[in-house]
Amino acid sequence: MGTALVTGASAGFGAAIAAKFAGNGWRVIAFARRADRLAQLVERFGAERVHVAAFDIRDEAAMRAALAALPAGFRDIDLLVNNAGLASGTAKAQDSDLAQWRQMIDTNVTALVTLTRLLLPQLIERRGAIVNISSISGTHPYTGGNVYGGTKAFVTQFSANLRVDLHGTGVRVTNIEPGMAETEFTLVRTGGNQAVSDKLYAGAHPITDTDIADTVWWVANLPPHLDVTRLEMMPVSQSAAGLQVARDA
Repeated sequence: MGTALVTGASAGFGAAIAAKFAGNGWRVIAFARRADRLAQLVERFGAERVHVAAFDIRDEAAMRAALAALPAGFRDIDLLVNNAGLASGTAKAQDSDLAQWRQMIDTNVTALVTLTRLLLPQLIERRGAIVNISSISGTHPYTGGNVYGGTKAFVTQFSANLRVDLHGTGVRVTNIEPGMAETEFTLVRTGGNQAVSDKLYAGAHPITDTDIADTVWWVANLPPHLDVTRLEMMPVSQSAAGLQVARDA
């Protein structure tokens, strides 16, 4: 057993991943914005098993402070799960809100690379692992995906380049690219529109947060000589769509 740091651990994939590891004997460091949600993890598994810090992952000073304040039993990190991320807005690029674009870039890209860089020396020393949660949106474009898809394409390529740079260190890097998954994702993206979320997932049998947690658990517990470098996951009901054609445009 080891110690895992999970970002975005207050809901969705992150909460399920934190619970999966804590429930199976790992120590878990859970980072997220919502202190009340994080407190539920501590109540469930105990302070000896879970350590939490509530802050906005975009705040580098808060991130550094949270790492510096880790208790002795949580300082030796073996696994980093870069899960924190969001999609904000559904508009086409020409109609989008620039502030939403910046929020996605700051969260999905800048915060992810910052935390990764801060932990790389320790992960190398411990021959640890990095699991980045990307998306099929980084590979398959769709209307309104613009900057969100761009940020996830970055995560996918960053993961591939990390593996090259970390060659020979023993550090494993995995990029997981989920497709349609029913969490709070669509509620966040639409500003809390439950009807839109319900319509999107109705009858689709989407990926669940437990599915992703089980996948991260499997990846992290493979023999140390194996690395799942890239894993695209979709529900059976979903597949890549065809190309668009605009007539007489």
